[in-house]
Amino acid sequence: MIRWMIVIFLALLLISWFTPMLRRLGFGRLPGDVRFKAFGRDWNLPFATTIVLSMVASLLSHLL
Repeated sequence: MIRWMIVIFLALLLISWFTPMLRRLGFGRLPGDVRFKAFGRDWNLPFATTIVLSMVASLLSHLL
């Protein structure tokens, strides 16, 4: 259980580091990504970006 929590923490850390670079490449603004403002804060639900990055990760894992 601890191992999975460490993996999830590291994955979230990597995602937060690469988010600015991915935004410059256009990720987070794909059709299917939802952005809205509520409670004085901007919220981003990147559904399409998540699917695209998941497919890329799956392809890389199959190639390696």
